[in-house]
Amino acid sequence: MAGRPVTPGREATGPTILPTGMSRKTERGVFELKQGRILCVTDVSGDTWTLAAAVEALDAESLDQLRSLGGPIRLVVTAHRGRVMGLDPHEDGVDLCLTLDADETPDTVLELATDPRTARSRPALLSGARPATRSASAGIALTRLGHLLPALVAVEVDREQPVLKQWIDDGRVLDVSSEEVEHTVARSGIEITSVTEAAVPLAGAEHARFVFFREGGGFLEHVAVLIDPRESWPDPVPVRIHSACLTGDLFGSMRCDCGEQLRGSLEYFKEVGGGVLVYLAQEGRGIGLGNKMRAYRLQEAGLDTVDADGVLGFGADERSYDTAVEILRNLGIARVELLTNNPQKVGAVEAGGIEVVGRMPIYGGVNRHNIRYVRAKVDRSGHWLMDMISQGVPAD
Repeated sequence: MAGRPVTPGREATGPTILPTGMSRKTERGVFELKQGRILCVTDVSGDTWTLAAAVEALDAESLDQLRSLGGPIRLVVTAHRGRVMGLDPHEDGVDLCLTLDADETPDTVLELATDPRTARSRPALLSGARPATRSASAGIALTRLGHLLPALVAVEVDREQPVLKQWIDDGRVLDVSSEEVEHTVARSGIEITSVTEAAVPLAGAEHARFVFFREGGGFLEHVAVLIDPRESWPDPVPVRIHSACLTGDLFGSMRCDCGEQLRGSLEYFKEVGGGVLVYLAQEGRGIGLGNKMRAYRLQEAGLDTVDADGVLGFGADERSYDTAVEILRNLGIARVELLTNNPQKVGAVEAGGIEVVGRMPIYGGVNRHNIRYVRAKVDRSGHWLMDMISQGVPAD
């Protein structure tokens, strides 16, 4: 069932091809940041390069190494985090740099990047905010690719500085180009390859096949679950696009309705003669499991889902459904009945050229642990869930 990856808008010119050695450095760069090591992000168009470490993995040794370069130490955050800090980014989506005090520690930096109140208590820090350089923003993009907290500690260094050249030459610091990072980000989610497939009988759906897909950038992997033989599928094909939720899907978390939606979709497929579950590796609305846990802690302090993600530097929903559309195309599906309460999914599938003939609501139960989450979906994201909320919360 392998198909040619489809890349919208690239048929005429083809993708930019980077040298093999360069194309591997993005993946290595993400690994370096996860390990708490310093990374040099270069920029062929600039006189300075960015040496950076991920805030969530920062330790005293890396911080001292950055200080040894002599330049101001800066905190690089997203525009979303900047707004929470009380800053008004010059343009939507532009990352920001803030100059840190000389006595910062890894713990105080992490607090600045994650606490909803700390930065506002330090007006001097905020007054010097400026747009991030291209190389600093490329570093932020690497944290996103690795599902790290999108925040860096960085220093801008003259590209000709002897110490920097020595660190790169002796392998102490890995260098990766802004161009390569931008190329990798552009590829993610718009090129997919069907890698392999196998029969996986499920309880209640004995005739199920799993088709394994990998994105062009190689960072994310997804699965399409085909329930019942294709010849038995209704027209339009029932389809559920489901973002992975470890806590809900596997452990039955009561903080969300994800697991109930997953199981309800499979039950519906069986009732009507089959269907397709597109299971996307987009944990926590695309922010990753670790950041989802951070958001849960902020929700315990009173924030809703959207505001908690904003505190951490993310938008209201970081997901993209381009990959789901490409998976459906790869499977040869052109007309669907979409099982969803999310208008963004409907719009994305239609924009991808697949006909949404109908939509079926898919509800879970309401309880005291998930009622604020469900209401935020309605009030902040426009999900069609009023009928679910009208069930009310059962008494304990």
